[in-house]
Amino acid sequence: MPASILKVTISASAICASLSGAALAQDTLAGAAAREPVIVVTANRTAQALDKVGQSITVIDAAEIEQRQTQTVADVLRTIPGVSIARSGGIGTSTSVFIRGAESDQTVALVDGIKLNDPSSPGGGFNFGNLLIGNIERIEVLRGPSSVLWGSQAIGGVVNMITRQPTEDLSVNLRGEYGYRDTGQLVGNLSGKAGPLSASIGAGYFRTDGISAFSEARGGVEKDGYENYGANGNFNLALTDWLSVDARGWYSEGRVNIDGFPPPSFAFGDVNEESRTREIVGYTGINAVLLDGRFRNRLGYAYTDTRRSSIALDGLPAETFAGHGRNERIEYQGIFDIADGWQLTGGLERETSRFSSSSFGAVPSIGRARIDSVYAQIVASPVAGLTLTGGVRHDDHNRFGGATTFGASGVYAISQTGTTLRASYAEGFKAPSLFQLQSDFGNQLLQPERSKGWDAGVTQDLVEGRLQASATYFRRTSDDLIIFISCPLPRTGICAGRPSGTYDNVSKARAEGVEIGLMMQPVDALRLQANYTYTDATNRSPGNANFGRQLVRRPQHSVTALIDYRWGFGLETGVTLTHVGANFDNANNSRKVEGYVLADLRASFPVTERVEIYGRVENLFDERYETVFRYGSPGRAGYVGVRLTY
Repeated sequence: MPASILKVTISASAICASLSGAALAQDTLAGAAAREPVIVVTANRTAQALDKVGQSITVIDAAEIEQRQTQTVADVLRTIPGVSIARSGGIGTSTSVFIRGAESDQTVALVDGIKLNDPSSPGGGFNFGNLLIGNIERIEVLRGPSSVLWGSQAIGGVVNMITRQPTEDLSVNLRGEYGYRDTGQLVGNLSGKAGPLSASIGAGYFRTDGISAFSEARGGVEKDGYENYGANGNFNLALTDWLSVDARGWYSEGRVNIDGFPPPSFAFGDVNEESRTREIVGYTGINAVLLDGRFRNRLGYAYTDTRRSSIALDGLPAETFAGHGRNERIEYQGIFDIADGWQLTGGLERETSRFSSSSFGAVPSIGRARIDSVYAQIVASPVAGLTLTGGVRHDDHNRFGGATTFGASGVYAISQTGTTLRASYAEGFKAPSLFQLQSDFGNQLLQPERSKGWDAGVTQDLVEGRLQASATYFRRTSDDLIIFISCPLPRTGICAGRPSGTYDNVSKARAEGVEIGLMMQPVDALRLQANYTYTDATNRSPGNANFGRQLVRRPQHSVTALIDYRWGFGLETGVTLTHVGANFDNANNSRKVEGYVLADLRASFPVTERVEIYGRVENLFDERYETVFRYGSPGRAGYVGVRLTY
């Protein structure tokens, strides 16, 4: 372990220890009640108690999402250990999510377990800019390579957003808010059960005048507004006590003004152009529970369709870009309880991806690929407190051939001391995107990107769960990373017929760091959370001019603290403090993006049993900051809203 990381670990551990000591001195901790066990679904693709999962995973549940009042998923994610974001302006603009220093397109994004990644984007990743909280009631973030269960792209990790689920009784949730720069939002959801049919359906609308994507601090004056329509649905039909049918869907349509490089100077600045994105996600499947519940089977079909376009609005509207990506997946998964404490999971998948992409009305680039997969994983608890997990996956791609990945983890919970030890090793891979393979810049000889990573950590619960401290060290190496290369004369080999350049597997990277967490609840009304992440993500490509330099837009340091208090007369107040350190916006580290500190305040009050009013102030101190060079971020902003539940 490098000295810099060791120093960070020791310092953070000392802080946790001092805070722990102070908390233990409070008499109010003495009567604390044990916390309810946390159940997660992303780590093993089935419900599993968190204390039986050896990988690093964070859960943001419905209560916390409601308490934070956050508008976008990305703004929730950046408060999670090991996660950073980069956004090209205000809400709705292109947004990348980096997990433990991995590339943004090395993150698997899911909604209700269905992949969202867009085959028409250059790297095949997912743009989080169009993803609002809406009716999402739970977010799980799995950190570290996870390709055994989730396949291609799961090098950095997995983000699973779960929408409101069907309920036994009729449930109605409505909320509306208004605030900064004429921002308005309406969200509603209805759920319940009628005979054998359980259902949850919802919709939302969001609009804002926005800010200039070109930083207003640098001279941007044109407001780049955003508008979004969304819908979600989740249905389950119980045909018998052992057979049921699922259907799920998610829809988002957004349009946002963007900035660019207008003539005659072609310097970055305000332009009158609009980016449009429409996303449709669907799933239907049949579930069969056999052998008295020991053997659970699922056969499903998943569909993701993403259409993107850019429209120049000066004069007659003209389309400057059009992209269309579609994924179709047929999958089977079986889960068999072998014996008490022993569980086997296996699955088969076939995913077919298609894309088309064109600029300024040119003949579109088109492509298609198929990948067939088989995986198996076993979870064993041979002795009390110990859970071991191991799995293997093989993917066969019709362009580059096969890829096999392996993963294993272990967790040991010592109930007598409240100590939990975790460790994992996992491999990840990412298939070349259709654009990288088959566009006008494509190279059909590309191989998959590969990674190997491990982590180890400890979690300590004290005072019956009122105090929890954790520390995790992680390390990942990535090989055969795909980058765009130039093709000077004479053009031979992969550069033949590629005058503008092509893609090649020539890059390597390493990321390692430490994640520190602390949770305190000295009394029922007060909850404090804090986390710190140190990430050292560097270029490790031999012979490259940028060898040893920091990867683009990967801050080394980030700190988040959340404090929430519930007053005796019903008022709830809270504050979120976020610090993100400096990073670099280019590969040779010559262009620095300064770090920033944000403070957000929030409050809510129940007017009646079913009606609540709430409000918040974001960026309280009006920090002027950028997450992408030259692109602005919102200043101080206030919002008020009302919630109705039935």
